[in-house]
Amino acid sequence: MTNKSSYNSILVYSFAVLAMLFWGLTFIWSKIVFEYYNPIATITIRLLISAVLLFFILLLFFREHLVYPKGKMRLFFMIAFFEPFLYFIGESFGLQRVDASITSVIISTIPVFTAIAGYYYFKERLTRANLFGIFISFIGVLIMLINKDFGVTADPAGILLLLLAVFSTIGYTILIKNTSREYHPVFIIFVQNLIGFFLFLPLFLLFDLDCVIQTKPNFELVSSLFMLAVFGSSLAFIFFIYSIGKIGIAKANVFTNLIPIFTAIGAFIILGEQFTFFKIFGMIIAIGGVYLTQRKKPEKKL
Repeated sequence: MTNKSSYNSILVYSFAVLAMLFWGLTFIWSKIVFEYYNPIATITIRLLISAVLLFFILLLFFREHLVYPKGKMRLFFMIAFFEPFLYFIGESFGLQRVDASITSVIISTIPVFTAIAGYYYFKERLTRANLFGIFISFIGVLIMLINKDFGVTADPAGILLLLLAVFSTIGYTILIKNTSREYHPVFIIFVQNLIGFFLFLPLFLLFDLDCVIQTKPNFELVSSLFMLAVFGSSLAFIFFIYSIGKIGIAKANVFTNLIPIFTAIGAFIILGEQFTFFKIFGMIIAIGGVYLTQRKKPEKKL
């Protein structure tokens, strides 16, 4: 019984880490696609590819879960409105105005706010070690952003857009927690991405259609779009929803502090960005913080 429990824990945490790996790399893939397409076009095409892929996965492997969510369409619309619609508007346009590293640290504030939301809405309790882990992990991410002059600069408008992404994620996780118990994760992501596609479609047709028609696709563009759709908009969300259902909102969201680490590693490998002492030291601190948030050692709860 213990071995089975340990296996399940490893599986849950592995899915959570993989979700953050995929989301961390989306910052890099998005930067590449933005050299060809505007954010709205990128998001619309990305969601369409993801929705088609997930539909065929449901049809082939989870057909029994491909059902009409009677009486739940309003809920699914709200889920899709928070994420992908509001989230991608905030993240994509914010990413155009703010460096990827600063974008990562703003996104990493999600665990702080979701811990509060999880306590308020679902009475999820965190131990002192868990709360300290959230704090330490966030500090680690901040350290990663320090430059040699001990300063960071960012566009205020970009920061506000990224904060929109942060708070839309909180709304999304609140709505998705109970939904994940009723529907299969693949079905949830399929519906939310399909609705998200139709939400973005009018904006795409109005502003970005001509740009897409005039742009000649190449391997770099097409491969990056597919990476965003398959890993960023499909697998990452499936793994994340599974993790929320098993370990709760607060603990699952703490793993978002790993996103800047994966972004930094990916940028080093793909874009040739250099590691600094602060980046390496910050990674160690952030990983240690994530470990503390998952501790189950009995102690007095707050």
